[in-house]
Amino acid sequence: MSPRTGHLPLVVGALLLSASCGAPPEALPTSPSLPRLSAAPPASGAAPATLPTTLPTTMPTYTPPTTVYTTTPVRTTVPTTATPSPSPTRSHAPRCTGEPTAAQIVTELKESPAVPDKELTVTDGPYCAGTWAFATAGLVGAESAEPLSVVTTGKGATLAIVTAGTDVCNPRVKAEAPAGIRVLACGE
Repeated sequence: MSPRTGHLPLVVGALLLSASCGAPPEALPTSPSLPRLSAAPPASGAAPATLPTTLPTTMPTYTPPTTVYTTTPVRTTVPTTATPSPSPTRSHAPRCTGEPTAAQIVTELKESPAVPDKELTVTDGPYCAGTWAFATAGLVGAESAEPLSVVTTGKGATLAIVTAGTDVCNPRVKAEAPAGIRVLACGE
């Protein structure tokens, strides 16, 4: 490469840069000039010019363009912390005041082939609702054995076991027993 052609890329690059810049910048606008006050007294003998003692009290104000905004009302909901009303608690049947007695229930249990031939006692109840009764029985002297639940219907000579065992919530009890007996037998 000769010395003359060595500068050629630089010249071409400078030309490209100056051509890509567009038009030269325009002069910035200027503010109106202020009147010049002279410190020398006027030749006519008049009083020297003085600067104004007060500034203008009003200034031009900026007024932005008017834009109209429309808004959609926002609906707010207030969270409630109210506790749900508890469902009414069903109470179980009250203790029997007459028949069946605890002794009558034990007698009916001894006659059942599903119950072991051991000495039994009523440990809780009997509770009555209408002609239905519920009681809990256990083996005498066997604290570790699970107690039997007993549901009966009838009184005196008509007393009959509907069901006896560890789970007495069977379809008949669910369908026919009064609410107080169902609470004891099924927990409903």
